[in-house]
Amino acid sequence: MDRRKFIISSSLASVAVTSLSFAGCRSAEAEKDNSSHQEPIAAFELDEITIETLQAAMNSGEYTSEKIVKLYLDRINSIDKSGPALNSVIELNPDAIYIAQGLDKERKAGKIRGPLHGIPVLLKDNIDTGDKMMTTAGSLAMVGNHPEKDAFVVEQLRKAGAVILGKTNLSEWANFRSSKSTSGWSSRGGLTKNPYALDRNACGSSSGSGVAVSANLCTVAVGTETDGSVVCPASFNGIVGMKPTIGLVSRAGIIPISHTQDTAGPMARTVRDLAILLSCMAGVDQADPVTQNSVTKPKADYLKATENATLKGKRIGIDKAFLQGEDLGCDLFRKVVDQIKAKGGECIEVDILSKMNELYTREFELMKFEFKADLNAYLAKSTAKVKSMQDVIDFNKANADKVMPFFKQDILEASQKKADLNSTEYLELLRKNNEESRVLIDRTLSENRLDAISGVTIGPAGTTDLILGDHYLGDASTAPAAIAGYPHISVPMGEVYGLPVGISFYSSAFEEARLINLAAAFEKEIFQRHKPKFKSTLF
Repeated sequence: MDRRKFIISSSLASVAVTSLSFAGCRSAEAEKDNSSHQEPIAAFELDEITIETLQAAMNSGEYTSEKIVKLYLDRINSIDKSGPALNSVIELNPDAIYIAQGLDKERKAGKIRGPLHGIPVLLKDNIDTGDKMMTTAGSLAMVGNHPEKDAFVVEQLRKAGAVILGKTNLSEWANFRSSKSTSGWSSRGGLTKNPYALDRNACGSSSGSGVAVSANLCTVAVGTETDGSVVCPASFNGIVGMKPTIGLVSRAGIIPISHTQDTAGPMARTVRDLAILLSCMAGVDQADPVTQNSVTKPKADYLKATENATLKGKRIGIDKAFLQGEDLGCDLFRKVVDQIKAKGGECIEVDILSKMNELYTREFELMKFEFKADLNAYLAKSTAKVKSMQDVIDFNKANADKVMPFFKQDILEASQKKADLNSTEYLELLRKNNEESRVLIDRTLSENRLDAISGVTIGPAGTTDLILGDHYLGDASTAPAAIAGYPHISVPMGEVYGLPVGISFYSSAFEEARLINLAAAFEKEIFQRHKPKFKSTLF
């Protein structure tokens, strides 16, 4: 979860001012990171390579999956573990090369499992894998948790031929431990750094997945989102990220926050790669009844949705909050809206964010109820030493010097005090938020005959601050679709002082294909991402 409710609105005129404003508050560790890497990054032969290009190369014999895996492992060693030390990968799969060798043998024998056959994929470290790797949500309290089986989404990926390369670092407990936390930091994994400027934040909670994709440490990656945790790191790290409709991708086997808002989501450098990954992740799972909702919808071809994509004739709702905002993300967005119009898109002003204040407050309370119930259920069946939320709280207190050197656990403690899910307070919160958020989005789409609603995903990355925690500029687009359980895609729309900023498109339930088509058109006609340069600092 990205703590959007704690975002600080600001009208600061430049990112440079933001950097100076917080420079005196950075920790010694952040200052050390800021002065670290100045050396150029060695050329990488798989730089910006796509799934389809890799498949063609493996089919021709130019590459094998084993060679591709080894190249990515070398890349991780050279820039994630040393060099700029991005610290996005928390654990590597010791069997990755062996798995790749097996998939190469299958290819040679004429067996192709699916569109990801032989493709290295990284997973966020809150997604269960029934192998030699742990699943810890970045928490030292969870060290030693070796799930007995794969999460359903991992089963789907393996079925499609993916090589699970490793696990990525994240904001501990998916950014639902402290209201003053620093995104991208976990007690197990340490701090993940933004590849565009190492002293800038990578956002979260899927920090490692976003950074790993951006820095070409894998082909694609999987993150998870409750509110903003896929699309925010996608925006900060200059990649494409999607939060699917709740029910398109199974939640079984994923360390939870909120069963009404949690979902795994694809992260990639191109819209086409994201479409391929999402196709492989989706599926009906008996262990997650909400996935039955997708059965009533025609099966979408997400890859086909990227073909012949155009902005011409598209009707896009432009949230007026971003037309009126004074921060740099809004400045960029207004220019992009003009470009969309020049390409034949119709932009209609709408009003969503100004109506969200009460829903924000209810969302936070709702998640605390569900976090307690859902985490207790997960831990009770896990192999972790901690078996309840109270056990986690007690472990953190007993190991505060390692677990809480910068920020505490007020969200965990507040969640622990909540009643069960049969309480009148919880049921009323659930009813109001689900109904009101969905009605707001659906009515806006219908009355204006829109293909999607759009805004700035989130402004450019601020400097990492381990003492005061996260600080963001302006409004973000994460909450409306998150609260409603609706799909939301972020695609790079440009840069501010060399920092990426994403544009968001969201719509009604199971409209992923429509959003992918729109994102593909934007990527083709307006802006393609720029690779990171691993600067130690911007200025």
